[in-house]
Amino acid sequence: MLVFLWRGAGVLLGEDFPSAVIENGLIRAKLYLPDAQKGFYRASRFDWSGAIASLEYKGHNYYGPWFTRVDPNVHDFGYEGDAVIASPCAGDTGPVEEFQTNGNALGWDEAKPGGTFIKIGVGILRKDHKPYDFVKSYPIVDSGDWSVSTRADSVEFTQRLVDPRSGYAYVYRKTVRLLSGKPQMILEHTLRNTGSLTIRTTVYNHNFLVLDNQPPGPDFEIVVPFQIQPGPTEGGVEARGNRIVYQRVIAGHEVAAIDAGGFSQSVEDNEIHIENRKVGAGMRITCDRPLSHAALWSIKTVLAMEPTIKMTIDPGGEFRWKMSYEYYVK
Repeated sequence: MLVFLWRGAGVLLGEDFPSAVIENGLIRAKLYLPDAQKGFYRASRFDWSGAIASLEYKGHNYYGPWFTRVDPNVHDFGYEGDAVIASPCAGDTGPVEEFQTNGNALGWDEAKPGGTFIKIGVGILRKDHKPYDFVKSYPIVDSGDWSVSTRADSVEFTQRLVDPRSGYAYVYRKTVRLLSGKPQMILEHTLRNTGSLTIRTTVYNHNFLVLDNQPPGPDFEIVVPFQIQPGPTEGGVEARGNRIVYQRVIAGHEVAAIDAGGFSQSVEDNEIHIENRKVGAGMRITCDRPLSHAALWSIKTVLAMEPTIKMTIDPGGEFRWKMSYEYYVK
């Protein structure tokens, strides 16, 4: 049983969260719904919409918790014996997204200590006097107005947020949709700038993959369309041409990570294939916007290929992007 501790306020059992199930005859997926009081994820890092508890296709499960419990006393993640313990900010599941601006957050540089800044998909947060820390739980002043529309094969999330202190405001819509007759999931996004300031931001998808709970290692193959120019690398992983290869099974407290440079500004380079030979299942991830960064992060319980895109949205403008997840079994 999973146990989640939230800011020392008590204990919540793992299945006691607002959720919705969508199906298309091939895929069955369970999504967590945003809720400031009862939601699975209520921290200040990841977009609250679209966290996926599980996605099942032909007997394989692609998503789920990569940690045993969440503890507010943990910074990012840590261990108790063999168990992985996540902080509230890190403890999310599935293809979750995080918006960043200049290595911190929207409005952070302009805000004074005690003032407010924005995490898109989260809300208005209170700035303190310390340097920005993406895995720190900042106080949420206002999580905006959330609405959720659920159908048999899709869930649409909408967040409306206005921060009169900073001048930032937006309407953010995200739809998680299963395509009819196909083993495919689409994430459709629209970010409309309703404030007085230009929104300059990036967004990446953390893609927490826990395919059949297989540990990251040589059974996994990761392929991209471009010849990788590796950046900082950690642990038992390396780039070989257009592939990322594990040299050994990731175990213990080891982190395996690599920055994957070498992509062009062509949309065609924003594509990732991940397959596990042992279980004979995989996925193909594509996006209709060009990459601005790409990286792999993994520990013994999870593999995460993280594509980033960037956007600039003037007041009154909007930005749209779409990600596609195609699941398959060999």
